[in-house]
Amino acid sequence: MSTPEKTRYTAEELAEFKQLILQKLEEAEKEYHRLKSTLDDLVAASEDQYRTGEYLGNEYSEKVQLERLLQHTVKYIDALKRALIRIENGTYGICKVTGKLIPKERLLAVPVAETLVEVKERRPK
Repeated sequence: MSTPEKTRYTAEELAEFKQLILQKLEEAEKEYHRLKSTLDDLVAASEDQYRTGEYLGNEYSEKVQLERLLQHTVKYIDALKRALIRIENGTYGICKVTGKLIPKERLLAVPVAETLVEVKERRPK
């Protein structure tokens, strides 16, 4: 007789995921503030250089790169917060497409995962 397929994670497992996500969230928020501070400093320096006629294209390129990193970090923070909501709702770890349980290994590697790897790979990029 085979055991039924697991459909949800236990409260203990969800608590483990929550700790991991809270840790990732703290790290991401620190990274956001570091990037924001660097960007603010760069913008201030660029404005001074622009006023004195010393504006260089390198600062613009660095500014664009920092803005992209900031956007990526904000999206990651939002995804982590949504993962915490799914934990509270009891839906964390359930593929939003198939309804099957996402393997624990995947969630430990990518705590914001909302789908099985197979589903993600089938999606157009």
